[in-house]
Amino acid sequence: MSSKKKRLDFSSTPLRIAFPILSSFPGCPNVKIGGSGDSLMGYVSSLCLRFLHSTSLSIPAYKLSMGPRPWVLVHRGHYIMDSYGTITIVSRSVASTDAIQPCQDTTERKLLAKIDLRLIPVLTILYILAFLDRVNISNAAIFGLREDLNLGGVEYNTALTIFFIPYILFEIPSNILMKKFRPHLWLSLCMFMFGLVTCLQGFVQSYGGLLATRFFLGIFEAGIFPGCFYLIAMWYKREEAQKRCTFFFSSTTLAGAFGGLLASAIGKMDGMQGFKGWRWIFILEGVLTCTLSFFFYFHITDFPEEASFLTEDEVEFVKARLLADVGHSGREKDLEIKDILDVFKDYKIFMGGLMYIGLVMPGYGYAYFSPAILKDLGYSAIQTQLHSVPPWVCAFAFAMAIATISDHLKHRFAFAMFPLFLAFSGFSILLAVHDNTKVQYAALFLAAMGCYSAMPVIACWFNLNLGGHRRRAVGTAWQIGFGNIGGIIATYSFISKDAPRYSKGHAISLGFICLSALSCVAYYIAITTENRKRDNGQSKYSSATEEERKMLGDLHPEYRYLR
Repeated sequence: MSSKKKRLDFSSTPLRIAFPILSSFPGCPNVKIGGSGDSLMGYVSSLCLRFLHSTSLSIPAYKLSMGPRPWVLVHRGHYIMDSYGTITIVSRSVASTDAIQPCQDTTERKLLAKIDLRLIPVLTILYILAFLDRVNISNAAIFGLREDLNLGGVEYNTALTIFFIPYILFEIPSNILMKKFRPHLWLSLCMFMFGLVTCLQGFVQSYGGLLATRFFLGIFEAGIFPGCFYLIAMWYKREEAQKRCTFFFSSTTLAGAFGGLLASAIGKMDGMQGFKGWRWIFILEGVLTCTLSFFFYFHITDFPEEASFLTEDEVEFVKARLLADVGHSGREKDLEIKDILDVFKDYKIFMGGLMYIGLVMPGYGYAYFSPAILKDLGYSAIQTQLHSVPPWVCAFAFAMAIATISDHLKHRFAFAMFPLFLAFSGFSILLAVHDNTKVQYAALFLAAMGCYSAMPVIACWFNLNLGGHRRRAVGTAWQIGFGNIGGIIATYSFISKDAPRYSKGHAISLGFICLSALSCVAYYIAITTENRKRDNGQSKYSSATEEERKMLGDLHPEYRYLR
């Protein structure tokens, strides 16, 4: 975007620029728009943008090229950006000199690429290691953990369950602490501690020792997933976040695939230094996590407001684009008990939890017990690990395809429902077919692809529709924490006495998938109704003051939910 240099005017001269006819910027109540002159196809030759509670400035009218989705983003007199990613930086430092300067080498795409390279790979690797350290017990069980620790009845299932108790309870406190101490410190500290506990898990000698290590593993992993998801949500606009969130979330499928390959290799170390193969799985994976945590301390980025890898102007621009998308972030306000309780006054928060728990149960059922199901199909220990890889790989590829199309169409509901149908089909086949190995193996593909494609869409859809630090910090942790109750249910749904059919586990999984689908429909209806009310000026917060509106997040009257 180019413009002639012109002096700033701190009196009342407004900014005039070509713009679609709108009443105001969504999520940006401090900027009001009014038209002038006749329009053609919904556009006017110039529009008057006046900054409330701020200075005004003027530049020559700028006619946007006719094309798809033309728009202009303005932030407090600092930036003007068109829909093609070109930016004009407007300096307000000196009023008496030529102050409007085009920024020739900065575009939105370049800035997003810079953020992507710094944020997504690090958090993805972090979550791969967290998920791997959580579910590698299923690989260890194939190599003799149950026999060596004399686990009988449901003792193995109890060892899986005890992980989820602190994991659920500490999700919200962890997000609050991360907001206070900053992500780079909190996440790297949690990473080191759960890596240490994983390593110690390789030295346990009894059932009690296994329970203790699984409990502490739950404490230190509690903040990883909701913290990473919360951090990603605070960097991207809703329409561009799904493929990033899915890539991060689908690292669980990569962990499942990598875990199977790694376990098959480590399992061959059986007897080395006097340790069984299952002990080496815990020890080596734990040491790897602890080592990388020191590197990650310097490479995990913080929230946009404190990001050190961006210039001051880039930080302001990131904040501006997020302000236009979801409104004021409320980063400067500390979370109090009242703020947390206020979030739960919104009934949509509970729908988010129900949508997620309906997929966590079958998802964890698959992650924890697919090696056992494969072994019961007649494969050896090494063959079982290798055959567990392809379903995970296909699940990752399918999830990324779903996310990319969803972002392109700016729609979430249909892309949650279709994978749910696949998951339902997969578990239905596993429940009904017991004498055809090829069909049963194909059903594992459908179950993995469905569960692990729908989960990131549902999590991103719900959490990115929450506006501001306060509602996202609490809402993200609530959804993940409540959803992980499904993990407890999963550990007692697939028990050894039901092998090899696991009919009860598959039937319960089908019921939870139906719960998730019904909750998605209810949430879609709720946000569609709310958007319609706000379009008609019927928001209950219409009379809120400007200061009160800053803290409303997605409850802001001008906010519109992504469907």
